[in-house]
Amino acid sequence: MNDRQRKGLVIRSTGSWYEILDEQTNEVLKGRLRGKFKIQGLKVTNPIAVGDYVTYEPEKNVEEGTVVITQILKRENYILRKSTRKKWHGHIIAANIDQAMVVATLVMPRTSLGFIDRFLVSAESFRIPAIILFNKEDLLTEEGKALQQELMDLYEPLGYKCLSISALNSDNLNELEQTLKGKKTLIAGHSGVGKSTLINRLIPDVHQQTNDISTYANKGKHTTTYAEMFLADEEGTFLIDTPGIKELGIMNVEENELGHYFPEIREAMTECKFYNCSHTHEPDCHVLDKVRSGEIAESRYFSYLSILEDEDNRR
Repeated sequence: MNDRQRKGLVIRSTGSWYEILDEQTNEVLKGRLRGKFKIQGLKVTNPIAVGDYVTYEPEKNVEEGTVVITQILKRENYILRKSTRKKWHGHIIAANIDQAMVVATLVMPRTSLGFIDRFLVSAESFRIPAIILFNKEDLLTEEGKALQQELMDLYEPLGYKCLSISALNSDNLNELEQTLKGKKTLIAGHSGVGKSTLINRLIPDVHQQTNDISTYANKGKHTTTYAEMFLADEEGTFLIDTPGIKELGIMNVEENELGHYFPEIREAMTECKFYNCSHTHEPDCHVLDKVRSGEIAESRYFSYLSILEDEDNRR
């Protein structure tokens, strides 16, 4: 860096402008990207994501206080999804995170197991610890509570921490707060699962906009329109709120890699007869044996097949 350049953390992305937290002064500055970064051939729609570390310098002949981003520093990791706007391109949800949390609900709206599994695969592909947070427990019937417990019993043995809360009523938030403390956590999920309500409970002075669930098919309305990172305390606890994700397209996972991102398949595949087994039809496939015996959940195996057959992922 030259004398004019400083380093900061991108805490908000609205498309063409970014908010940058200076690492020395903690001042928040408004910045934009030099044009040359936009033609580097990156197969992503957003060259800079919340969580990126960048260098920047004051902008010349422009309103006081704005800066120009001069360099995007190397990322430790990121969570990527398929772009909804540009075919064969990805969209970086967040970068340089310590853990990723998917907020799931069994009612109003209902989160599919396929969505949860795709999120977990995205995290596994960068070895990012993942958490499943079941919200709206206050709306569950006894049958719903039993189903939720079944899902927690499915995912926890695979290494995924599962928590159950009611963000609306501030129920069971203590364990969650301890899980988040001192870490940068991405919070993702469908619209309407309560991400913004949760942020408001955990950081009362944030005031993220919330909205009611649409009566049409119990789908959530989009209230967060851009990714934004919030500092929750002085111990370095950062929460990243993201727009609701309708579908999570997996990108850049090769067919022979995918099984490694399902812990139960990763464990079983070492005993398959063929080293390049796809776990779909081959004889003496230990993964298929475990699916038949119920040791690997059918829902997880169907998620594996769904991603395997995803044309965009193969690209």
